[in-house]
Amino acid sequence: MEIMSRLRPPAVAVVDMQGMIGPTVRPLEFSRLLLRLRDDQSVRGVVLNIDSPGGTAVGADMITRAVVRLRREKPVVGFVGGIGASGGYMIAAASQRVITLPSAIVGAIGVISYRPQVNEALDRIGVHMRVSKSGRLKDMLSPFREPTEEEQSKEQHVLDSLYEQFVSGVAEGRALPIEQVRELATGEVFTSADAIEAGLIDDTGDLEDAVEWVADEARIPPRVRLVRPRRGLRQVLFGRASTALLESVLLDVEGSMPSAGGWALYTGGRP
Repeated sequence: MEIMSRLRPPAVAVVDMQGMIGPTVRPLEFSRLLLRLRDDQSVRGVVLNIDSPGGTAVGADMITRAVVRLRREKPVVGFVGGIGASGGYMIAAASQRVITLPSAIVGAIGVISYRPQVNEALDRIGVHMRVSKSGRLKDMLSPFREPTEEEQSKEQHVLDSLYEQFVSGVAEGRALPIEQVRELATGEVFTSADAIEAGLIDDTGDLEDAVEWVADEARIPPRVRLVRPRRGLRQVLFGRASTALLESVLLDVEGSMPSAGGWALYTGGRP
């Protein structure tokens, strides 16, 4: 692999990150891809082509950390061609430079949790859930009863902790005072023009502008290499569209399992 990377001409790698982080943009796959690009000597810089409303908090954090490691070795641009919201913006903000289309939307800095409450519906049809547990708060995320004040307080503590991590990450990535980022971190989205004024992005342009910036930083011709995570057997057999549908269904099923409390934590988008 090392010999092959030396034989290839130097290029700018373009990585498409399109869709929700979790079911579509798979965190482990993309983290591994960014690690390979860091070690590939023929790749002199990377453009992250982002169009994402966000997704799982853990997934966004995993990819963001991989981007931070990558930018220590090579120039990285986060390009947003449509929407870079919440976890999608978190990833972009970890890059050295953020460029967006003038019509793009970015921001939505915040954390949200989803949990269905089905206890009233079960009462109407005469179904009651019996729970046996060890540990006072083991079922604090149960969808089968209303949460107590203590449970709501502890859940909010988790959200606030992740929110602070998000704010700190944006402040560090964008080199902004943390209080300035906190004022912007209301969960709202920004147009590109407003995002430039707020310091959330650097410039507007298109994908070619992003590639040229990386190439200039790396001092190479703007030669593009499109890269993507390695496809597993399931993707090969069923194709990308059917795989995405299957994974979305599986995610919904897993998120509604009683053992997980039916609880999901997101940096944006919808589950």
